Amino acid sequence: MNINLSDYCSRRIRCSCGREHFCPISDIVICSGALNRLPDILQGYNKIFLVADTNTYAACGRRVQELLDGKTAGLLVFECEGALVPDEEAIRTLGGQVPEEADLILGVGSGVINDLCKYTAWKRGLDSAIVATAPSMDGFASSGAAMIIGGMKVTYTAQPPKYIIADIDVVKNAPMDMIRSGYGDIIGKYSSLNDWKLSHLICGEYFCQEIYDLVLCVTDDIHGLAAGIAAREDYAIEQLTKALVLIGITLSLVETTRPGSGSEHHLSHFFEIVGLVRHRKHFPHGTDVAYNTIMTAGMREQICRMEEPCFCEESAEDRDRAWERIYASVAEEVRALQQESGSYERDLNPVYREKWQEIREILAECPSAAECDRMMSAVGLSFPECERMYGKEKIRDAMLYGKDLKNRYSMLWLYYSLFSGKSAEVDGTAFLAEQG
Repeated sequence: MNINLSDYCSRRIRCSCGREHFCPISDIVICSGALNRLPDILQGYNKIFLVADTNTYAACGRRVQELLDGKTAGLLVFECEGALVPDEEAIRTLGGQVPEEADLILGVGSGVINDLCKYTAWKRGLDSAIVATAPSMDGFASSGAAMIIGGMKVTYTAQPPKYIIADIDVVKNAPMDMIRSGYGDIIGKYSSLNDWKLSHLICGEYFCQEIYDLVLCVTDDIHGLAAGIAAREDYAIEQLTKALVLIGITLSLVETTRPGSGSEHHLSHFFEIVGLVRHRKHFPHGTDVAYNTIMTAGMREQICRMEEPCFCEESAEDRDRAWERIYASVAEEVRALQQESGSYERDLNPVYREKWQEIREILAECPSAAECDRMMSAVGLSFPECERMYGKEKIRDAMLYGKDLKNRYSMLWLYYSLFSGKSAEVDGTAFLAEQG
C-alpha cells in the first residue's frame, strides 16, 4: 500500500459511515534528508522552544538547533536516570521553562517527549511540532497526550502536532528495541480492530468500516515488511514510520482511539502502572503491546472454544481484594474509576448469550496466538522474554484486571465474565505449551 499522508492533512473527508472526518495537521514530511527541510517547514515561527532528552538531543537535537539558526526561544534537555516519565514533575519542569514569547513547542524525540509537548502546548494555547527520532509508537499524529497523574495513566484530548518530521537517516539508526516496539505497536492493531468491532456488536459503539479497512490493510503491509524492518532497510523503515503516523491520523479522523488501542494496550498500561507503583521494570510500550497481542489472541481462542457461554465471575469482595493486592497505592483511584464508569453495574450476560455465535465469529477473525507469535519472532521479539520479565502471576493479573485501568469496553470484559471465577484456567502462556 502506498501511504500518502498528505491526503489526510487539513482536509475534510465525507465518509460512508455518515460522519465528516478531519485531521488538523498542517504538514508531514517523512523521507531521507527530511531535517534539511525543517527551516522551510517552520518558517512561520520565530520563537521556537526546543524539548529533548539527553539521548534524542544527541541523535539529532543539536542538528535541529543549528538548522533553526537563532529562531529558538530556549532549550530544555531532560536528564534522568532510566526512562523519562510524563508525570507531574516533568509537566512542571517543561511548563516552567517555556517563555512567554514562545510561538511553538518543538519536541525532538518519540512518545514521551511528544506527549509532554502536546500537553504543554495545549495548556498554553500554542502549536506543537515533533521531530521523530525513532519509529517506536503510533502516537505521533494523535490528539491524545498520555500522562501519569497521581500514579494513573490519564490520556488528555489535546491537539495533534501541526508538523511531523521524520528523517529516515535518523530513525533507521534508532536502537533496535525501539524499532521492534514500533513494529509491535502496528501488529497490535489486529487486536484493537477486533475489540472495536466487538464493542460495536455488544455496546452499539460507533464504527467506521472505511477506517477499519484502512488500518487493517496497513497492518497487513507492515507484517509483510518484517524482514526489511529487522534489517533497517530504508524503504521498510520509511513505511513503518508512515504507518505509525497514519494510525495516529485515523484516531483524529474518528475522534476515538479505537482503531489503534484495545485490550492489548490496556494490558500494556497495566504493566506500566504496576511497574511504576512497585518500582519494577517493564518493556517499552510497543514491545508490551506486541507481547500482549499474543496474549489477547490466546484469550480469544480460549473463548471461541466454548460452544455456549458459561459465566463464572468472581465476587465483588474478591475483586476488591485483588485491586488492593495489585494496585496498592493507586487502588482507590482504580476503584473510583470503575465506580464512575458503572461497568460492573452493567449486566451484559444476556447480550453475550443472545449474540454468542456472532461474538465467536468476530473473535475468530483475529490471528491466532501462534500466528501473532511468528509475526513478532520475525523481528526478534521472543514471548518467553515476556514471561521471564513478568512471571505467570502478574500476567494472569493483567488478563483479569488490566481492564480496570480504563473505562472502555474490550474483549477483556467478556473474558472476565467467563473466567475470573476460574483462575486456574487463566494462563497467558498456555499457547507456548500448545505449540510444543
